[in-house]
This record gives sequence, structure tokens and C-alpha cells, in this order.
Amino acid sequence: MWRLKPYTKRVLNRKSEFQSVLNLPAAHCLSAGFPSPAADYAEDGLDLNEYLVRNKPASFMFTVKGDSMMNAGIVEGDKVIVDRSLNAKSKDIVVAVVNGEYTIKRLYKNAVKVELRPENPAYQPIVFKEGSELEIWGVVVGVVRRYGNQS
Repeated sequence: MWRLKPYTKRVLNRKSEFQSVLNLPAAHCLSAGFPSPAADYAEDGLDLNEYLVRNKPASFMFTVKGDSMMNAGIVEGDKVIVDRSLNAKSKDIVVAVVNGEYTIKRLYKNAVKVELRPENPAYQPIVFKEGSELEIWGVVVGVVRRYGNQS
């Protein structure tokens, strides 16, 4: 039987301590289809730390390199928020350690095998069969992306 390697004490350089609080005002709902005058109202503000980080001590941010997750809406340069305290379920997007390297993929598991599947048909899944060991480092809970020419 395969098993997911349990949480380890591997330490990374933290990109952010998630300490600064920025409460952004939320002015209106935006329609991605036809505009609606009924949606013309203000909402409460949004604290991005509170929205993206559920468990601060177990949360980390990674910068994505590569295009293997583009069909999941995760592209090179995106920042992903990863929570190490969550138990990964099938179809979750996870950060895993494969051959000592970190990778981001979608997890699929059943009684026979575990797969880390890319969200780009140009790449092949990584298959772990019975007896294999896989370390799921954490579950992706959010993505942050900048648009435009912002240096």
C-alpha cells in the first residue's frame, strides 16, 4: 500500500510572515457577463491576510515557475498560498516533494495508486504505485497575481 509521507520539519525561507494588515475597500460587484444595475452597491472591506491565510503558522507563499498548471489558472510568476495543516484530498492542488524537488500539481488518489497531474496536456502525470512514498508538503489555498506593467 502506498502512503503519503507525514508532515516533516523541513524549513523554508519564508517569503512573508503575513503580518501586515491591509484592509482593501470593496466598492462594487463586477459582472463578467452583462452589466446589472442591481449590483451597484458597496461591500465590506477585505483583509487579504484573513481571506487567504487560515492558519498563519502553517502557511507559506511560493512563486510559481513553469506552465504545468496553466489550465488550473496558475501561471508562471503567480504567488500561491500553501497551508501545511490541511489534509490533502483527491483533486486538491498540492505542493509535493518529488525526488527532493518541490512541485505543484493536482492530487488524485485511490486504493491502487496516487497521481500528481499537471493541468497542461504538454506534461505527463507523476504516478506513485503501491509501496511508493510521496511527501505532500501542503495544500494550495489561494493564488495571487499581478496584471499589467507593474515593476
